[in-house]
Amino acid sequence: MLRVGLTGGIGAGKSTVATRLAVHGAVVIDSDAIAREVVEPGTQGLNELVAAFGTDILDADGALNRPALAAKAFSDETARSRLNAIVHPLIGARTAELMAGAAPGSIVVHDVPLLVENGLAPNYHLVIVVDAPEQTRVRRLVETRGMTEQDARARIAAQVDEAERRAVADVWLDNSGATDDVLGEVDRLWAERLKPFEANVRLRHPRAPMRPRLVPYDPTWPAQAARALARIRRVVGERVLRADHIGSTSVPGLPAKDVLDLQLTVSTLDDADGFAEELSDAGFVRAEGQWWDDPVDSGAEVWPKRFHFGADPQRPVNLHVRSPATPAWRLALLFAEFLRAHPAECDAYAAVKYRLAEEHETTDGYAEEKQGWVNAAFARAETWAAETGWSPGPLA
Repeated sequence: MLRVGLTGGIGAGKSTVATRLAVHGAVVIDSDAIAREVVEPGTQGLNELVAAFGTDILDADGALNRPALAAKAFSDETARSRLNAIVHPLIGARTAELMAGAAPGSIVVHDVPLLVENGLAPNYHLVIVVDAPEQTRVRRLVETRGMTEQDARARIAAQVDEAERRAVADVWLDNSGATDDVLGEVDRLWAERLKPFEANVRLRHPRAPMRPRLVPYDPTWPAQAARALARIRRVVGERVLRADHIGSTSVPGLPAKDVLDLQLTVSTLDDADGFAEELSDAGFVRAEGQWWDDPVDSGAEVWPKRFHFGADPQRPVNLHVRSPATPAWRLALLFAEFLRAHPAECDAYAAVKYRLAEEHETTDGYAEEKQGWVNAAFARAETWAAETGWSPGPLA
């Protein structure tokens, strides 16, 4: 299945987006609804809350009196921790149960108000954030929820800010205008990204060949790479020595193909084979066949590696998996650092890239001819590394 995290600040209109995705066929799991479900009368959750906080948290019908619970549970940090220790595992177990029950091929949308606060973003293939200006959100809360303006602003101020939400957002939906506007965005997102993404993961579809089209440096590339690496680390854990953003998109100011190059360094390629299917399920599909790097000043015929590609049709990723058995992992880090430290080298590389992109119809031909310049740059980079004492740092 494709796991999609959906979040947004209070009053942003997240439920509008969730409802539309459900219309398209998404399996929507509402964390707020689950939080209510696990403490309904007769549940283990409610029984544990009563044992912890007393019978006066119940109303006359034996249901949970939420204001009464809040008065006790939020009185101090110890009480809050006791509440969380009871409720959070129950919510997590019920969420896992609902996800496991989704049919193969499903697109599961997990509606989570505290997705950012709880650090959940790496658990999903994609994160959608719904947003609207504060004044719009305040007006909605006053009109639809009966809050005072002061209460509405206090609730908004208590949540994470826009910058923190943007840091995890693969998709940013502006819900400040007419409802039809955001619904149209959701329709396009479903058809052009979510459905193809799910199919690519499930069927292990290879990425279609691309032309070597260069675009100006995008200052959001490092943040996009950080999100992808967080998802990868969530899968591989301690089974890798390091994970890095490499290649042209890691060099500020350098034009590049809009493809993120990432690198995992593993002890052996057998380790990489051991988690290949897990990475594929997480949206980084292993490419078939044999993959290698061309040796540089070496007697070896090839430098073997593994290669995965991002299945998200609107965020291409190349994931190179290398081991210290060859120098390729180090050269990838050195080359990017060398370019960052030498603007003239960066400009010269950009000129070569633009020329070859015009001359070649496919990325294979472009990359093959470019390698000669890159190999010569490796030699200059090694000289610089020796002079400055540069090192990629120890492997874990």
